Amino acid sequence: MTTEPVTDRGSWFRVENGSTGSAVRRAAERLGDQLGLPTGRIADLAIVAAELTSNLIKHAEDGVLLLRPVRRESDAGVEMIAIDNGPGMVDLTDSARDGHSTTGTLGIGLGAIVRQASWFDAYSRPDRGTVIVVRVFAAAETGIPWVGGLTRPLSGETVSGDGHAARIVGDRRQVLVSDGLGHGPLATAATDAALTAFRDAPAVSPAEVVGHLHRAMSHTRGAALAVAELDPTAGVLRYAGLGNISGSVATGDGRRRGLVSLPGIAGHQRPTIRQYEYPFEAGSLLVMHTDGVVDRWQLADYPGLTGRSPLVVAATLMRDAGIRRDDAGVLVARSWA
Repeated sequence: MTTEPVTDRGSWFRVENGSTGSAVRRAAERLGDQLGLPTGRIADLAIVAAELTSNLIKHAEDGVLLLRPVRRESDAGVEMIAIDNGPGMVDLTDSARDGHSTTGTLGIGLGAIVRQASWFDAYSRPDRGTVIVVRVFAAAETGIPWVGGLTRPLSGETVSGDGHAARIVGDRRQVLVSDGLGHGPLATAATDAALTAFRDAPAVSPAEVVGHLHRAMSHTRGAALAVAELDPTAGVLRYAGLGNISGSVATGDGRRRGLVSLPGIAGHQRPTIRQYEYPFEAGSLLVMHTDGVVDRWQLADYPGLTGRSPLVVAATLMRDAGIRRDDAGVLVARSWA
């Protein structure tokens, strides 16, 4: 449990009892107030936090919740991601109906969450657990976000050296995943430098962006990182990486193709930077993650998951493939053409 201010990377809560649930609700209310949400929406946010944590306490095994700010062009809101290894649900639509219950309670929790949310998505399988993502803005959110990612520090640390970012460059969209060397504040500082340089980088190719990041990070301990560019007009994905960031293109039929990163550390020495190009068909997913996530996952093991939002996919992989002895970060993006 954390009492620290919620940063853009968010705060993780292990939800085990009612006191943790109260702490999540208070932190969500404070964050909503800091972001300027109207009083009524802060009240809605409190309902969402209470129902999410109540569900984790009643039903979940190893239930955790990530609370963080989320921004769009016109305003900011609060995002909560609840993850568990509990019994799961056969039919999320049925479970969201008022009156549905698996524990003899009123069964209004999931329905209440959906009603208060500006945007909601979830994935659940029997005996595999559940991932629920909720966003609360002042107004509704339309469409499914094209990219989603999350990071988690290794056990015992309060900050993660992993990070991710996304930006739009003309009709192309670029994403970054970074893993600062080591752990703790110095690793976080290296990745923060990469994220800042990425957002400020000129509108150039992934390889040129990586070169820009390398030069901007010379004062840090360095990082493994990769930049990908989704170009739906050309039907391709361009990719350039240094170090052990894993990248894959997963297609709708379950095939998975690994992406090439070269050895090196951004910010150190003179690494060789090379860009590769891959087919990226409609319906494909780009999955990138740090070495805190075991690279043995297969989306074919999760029926229906590829139809969920990128953030739900990322959170599910984090839950099942993330390791506690290292910082972990996952980013998922999809073609929007």
